[in-house]
Amino acid sequence: MEHFDPNNPWRIAAAAIYRKPSDSRILGTVELDVTELEAYILKKRREGLRITIMHPIILLLARGVRTEVPEMNCYVRRGRLVHRDRVNVTVSVLTEGGSQISSVTVPDADRLSLSELADMLMKSVRESRQGNQEKASGSKGLLTRIPWPFRTWLVRLVKWITVDLGIAVPALGLSPDAFGSFIVSNIGSIGLDVGYAALLPLSNVSGVITMGSVQSKPVVMEDQIVPRRILIINAVFDHRVMDAVHVGKMFKHLKAVIKEADFEQLFGPIRSEV
Repeated sequence: MEHFDPNNPWRIAAAAIYRKPSDSRILGTVELDVTELEAYILKKRREGLRITIMHPIILLLARGVRTEVPEMNCYVRRGRLVHRDRVNVTVSVLTEGGSQISSVTVPDADRLSLSELADMLMKSVRESRQGNQEKASGSKGLLTRIPWPFRTWLVRLVKWITVDLGIAVPALGLSPDAFGSFIVSNIGSIGLDVGYAALLPLSNVSGVITMGSVQSKPVVMEDQIVPRRILIINAVFDHRVMDAVHVGKMFKHLKAVIKEADFEQLFGPIRSEV
């Protein structure tokens, strides 16, 4: 991967000016025409591939971070930006019959094919719902045993060590990059179309992307009003790492790529880079 140095003068200044996450957020919403993409997903489901609209969106976002918006793959450490050499994606999932939210991380999501992503995500979600993510359960269990306000102080201390100083805490399963490059959450599955998630203080993610439901809407195409399937995507980004121009670049990339006619090639295996 070509070396990328994100530390221009403005980025260094922004890391000092803004705090995380109370006043460093950029909010954005885009409507994606996923009519053909939905048809492709239905085709693949009939072929036995267990996917939803979330799977190709995760894949496109991860690849877009690698090729189009490398700024989104950075985080702040000790006042400077650090560029990751991998695109790991954290996905929010429902557990406990839909009453609790957990998360799973997909390493190197940009390098996977659609079928590989589906298999890996299904396995990780199954393990999460079975309560096998010991690191997450262990840290949460520790917090519940500590009385307030000591647990609040502990969280702030852990944040200072892992996020601000960039030091890993293996005993708690936490590291400066524990949550990967960004988080994806399907809020459409719980009945929301528009919603902006918080930038988790204990993470170094540059953004949280939430997906609403897919709805039929009238759209003008070639001077004709036709029904199309529209997906609403909302995002919250860390302004210390990114500007609105980077957000717009990512959304434009999504719109352009989804118009790709050959989805089989688009979502196939990635060729190794020389």
